[in-house]
Amino acid sequence: MPPRRTSLKKSLRAIERAFAEIESALAGLSTRVRRAERQVSRRFKPIDRAVRRIDLSPKRRAQLKLQGAYMGYVRQLKPALKARVKEVKVKRGFEAAIRVAKRLTR
Repeated sequence: MPPRRTSLKKSLRAIERAFAEIESALAGLSTRVRRAERQVSRRFKPIDRAVRRIDLSPKRRAQLKLQGAYMGYVRQLKPALKARVKEVKVKRGFEAAIRVAKRLTR
């Protein structure tokens, strides 16, 4: 009896067809993705607008730095310790509150 090669050939052809279908499906998908990207980029096109520049005085810039340092330290504290630091801030100001918060975070 001769070996049955027809079923092997049929199986290989079926596999090749399946791969071809997958390849064409991926090609169609990539086309749709590119089309969607173009639509999104058209819809959300950045507006050509002059960049707004905020001029800060040296005094205001210093205040913002203090506020940022304060917030950075207070964020790390538990609620009870935050309350203590807030009391210090109200009574003696940001610098004193930052010193207390720095000590408490250690």
